[in-house]
Amino acid sequence: MFTGIVEEMGVVSSLVKGVTGTRLNILASAILADLSVGASVSVNGTCLTVTTKTEREFSVDVSPETLSVTTLGSLAAGSPVNLERAMKLNARIGGHLVSGHVDGIGRIRTRRQDGDAVMLVIEAPKEVLRYCVPKGSITVDGISLTINDVSDRSFTVCIIPHTAKVTTLGVKQEGEWVNLESDLIGKYVERLLQERGHLPAKPAPAIDRDYLQKRGLI
Repeated sequence: MFTGIVEEMGVVSSLVKGVTGTRLNILASAILADLSVGASVSVNGTCLTVTTKTEREFSVDVSPETLSVTTLGSLAAGSPVNLERAMKLNARIGGHLVSGHVDGIGRIRTRRQDGDAVMLVIEAPKEVLRYCVPKGSITVDGISLTINDVSDRSFTVCIIPHTAKVTTLGVKQEGEWVNLESDLIGKYVERLLQERGHLPAKPAPAIDRDYLQKRGLI
């Protein structure tokens, strides 16, 4: 479990692609202090397991399934990534409860300056937008953000200067893809209401060309 408060930006030093998945080697500094083999770490909002660690970097293995439903498959040597260690139960939760299980991939539709801040409009799939509400929480590439506005195809978030400086959203541009995770509590509430017959069952995703393209299947 994570909080969506990025601890540092790491850099992908290399990728090793194999038949059963891809190994990412990531250069880092701050999070290495108490990071151990077997520990969970959030990489761009995706919960992964540390497989090796040295004084300057650590490695994680990414399965074909994870590569198909997240943006991790587009990473290359030199790519910056947002990093967060698993939360401690005795620490303050500065963001919100984040599982590190990506619900969908979004695309930055517009990026505009608003004073010192940056406003991002992010297109998102319906299975993510159904949990988006104004002033609610959402995780974008592992970053806990507050939703400013919601439409039938997108949501808007405000990136303050500090967040732009210490995360990859400071360099992400229009047209780029981001990992999205909906608010965890909202999903549980919906499930409980469905079980009690107060809401219709969640519709199955439409298997269309857009769905297949986002998962690298065509």
